Amino acid sequence: MARIVMKFGGTSMAGIERIRHVAERVKREADAGNEVAVVVSAMAGETDRLVQFCREASSLYDPREYDVVVSSGEQVSSGLLAIMLQSMGVDARSWLGWQLPIRTSEAHASARIYGIDKNILAEAISGGQVAVIPGFQGIADDGRVSTLGRGGSDTSAVAIAAAMDADRCDIYTDVDGVYTTDPRIVPRARKLSKVTYEEMLELASVGAKVLQTRSVGLAMKHKVPVQVLSSFEDRPGTLICGEEEFEEGEMEEQLITGIAHDKNEAKVTLTSVADKPGSVAAIFSPLAEANINVDMIVQNFARETGNTDVTFTVPKADLARALDVLEQAKGKIGYKEISSDTNICKVSVVGVGMRSHAGVASTMFQTLADRGINIMAITTSEIKVSVLIEEDYTELAVRVLHTAYGLDAEDAA
Repeated sequence: MARIVMKFGGTSMAGIERIRHVAERVKREADAGNEVAVVVSAMAGETDRLVQFCREASSLYDPREYDVVVSSGEQVSSGLLAIMLQSMGVDARSWLGWQLPIRTSEAHASARIYGIDKNILAEAISGGQVAVIPGFQGIADDGRVSTLGRGGSDTSAVAIAAAMDADRCDIYTDVDGVYTTDPRIVPRARKLSKVTYEEMLELASVGAKVLQTRSVGLAMKHKVPVQVLSSFEDRPGTLICGEEEFEEGEMEEQLITGIAHDKNEAKVTLTSVADKPGSVAAIFSPLAEANINVDMIVQNFARETGNTDVTFTVPKADLARALDVLEQAKGKIGYKEISSDTNICKVSVVGVGMRSHAGVASTMFQTLADRGINIMAITTSEIKVSVLIEEDYTELAVRVLHTAYGLDAEDAA
């Protein structure tokens, strides 16, 4: 017998027939004697619909009331799944975030979980009841409903699995696992049987859409094994786990695990910034105060003028705010001109094998150069190399890098 958290996304819950299919999967686990908690998202498209209602009601809506509205989508799907399970003879009940409770910060619309009272939940599932829990929501210290931000149901599932000491957390989605890259771009992409927490965290942070970054970080912190599985097909998925789950030498056997891309970044350049202590801080401090995340940073020093040009990237959604913040701080920063570019893409190669192999970056740079793809910026970590290129070259870059690192599936069509 195992204790399992099963999470189903919006496409899995899109309509009564799909909810029936989910219920059959859950029943199968319960009938096998497993203790089961299920975390569900709102039906596909429902959260977008509710968000739009809030925007139409007022462009300056109260985030606390926004949370009341958008959290209702998960409440509906959890109740429907519980009803469906009951009709199949399964003892099931829905538990809203405030009923457990799932306690969060007061940052409405982007709250963070800091505690889950597991006693009620543990008592329910150990007694044979299937607990159905709406993802994405909790209760803040002010006593009001809170939500975790878009994609937060993955985080809810992993947090519940950690609190319950679950044997694993199964994430059911519209893909059947984690691939070496996006199969829509590279048909020869391979599905991976295992990925380390660290690799998945890097892949999620640089554009892979399979799992939300916060959920992977939480799984790594609490050592919760996570499986990515298809809601629609019975086939093996991908296990996200610690390095100790790999056989000796297995991780180093493949140099690169995957290639990701992200078109949701914008490039900002400030010219003729004085090259003196405090100049860079004057640029990035006001951006940090405005909660704007900065990713790639490049500084070019002009020896003859004593000035420097500073280039960096921000999320596209934050570009307008970033430019406004920098314009207001122009006197303190002392730059000459500011420019921006949204026709860019970040392409990244990720793999723990980099730790023990040289030449990963040079292979990337040479492969792109051979195809006439210019690199605008570079960032690295111990297991990742990311470059900034023109957006028009995205698919070509992903394809040639996938081949260069030997990731193409031999038996693909």
